[in-house]
Amino acid sequence: MAEAPTDPSHPAAFWDARYAEPGYAYGEEPNAWLVRQSERLPTEGAALVPAAGEGRDAVWLAQRGLRVTAVDLSREGLAKTGRLAASRAVEVETVHADLQDWTWPVEGVDVVALSFVHASPLFRAEMHRRAAGALAPGGLLVIEGFHVGQLVYREVSGGPPRADMLFTADLLREDFAGLEVVELEEAETVLREGIYHDGPAHVVHGVFRKA
Repeated sequence: MAEAPTDPSHPAAFWDARYAEPGYAYGEEPNAWLVRQSERLPTEGAALVPAAGEGRDAVWLAQRGLRVTAVDLSREGLAKTGRLAASRAVEVETVHADLQDWTWPVEGVDVVALSFVHASPLFRAEMHRRAAGALAPGGLLVIEGFHVGQLVYREVSGGPPRADMLFTADLLREDFAGLEVVELEEAETVLREGIYHDGPAHVVHGVFRKA
């Protein structure tokens, strides 16, 4: 899942190198916050996973019966997504693209899952606008990311090195102002998501619905 490289001038190379490592950098199981939304999420329709990484969320959504599109700028990550999907006997459409250049769907998906997707501050609000715009009426956007307080825990459980790439609940409320807030909170938690998200963390997570 894309948080942010230390050197943001070469993001594809950073993520290709990380995902080329043995195993799955953030584990094979889906984001825990996404799983907690199981009763809210549909079991049919279309789902979009931007910055899908190695595919853990995309594959889980496909296992629930959704038609899933996983977008990432790392070919290594998408290759692992394909292998994980095959091992779980599901199909995931993979798209190799930079989210800044990609043509996002408009009112075309029922679920958007954003797990630790920390874009540059120049693109963050626009990315969130496009993610919200991708939702069909009644669609849900599920998001979890690092709070600005994560800088204290960064050496333990990961995240971008810059405060302006991190979140607060108010920031997400503003970015997704056109959506209904179903749930939104800042929380201290313990991540167990592969070797790079392992330990205490300060996060913001939410669920938003399009009217």
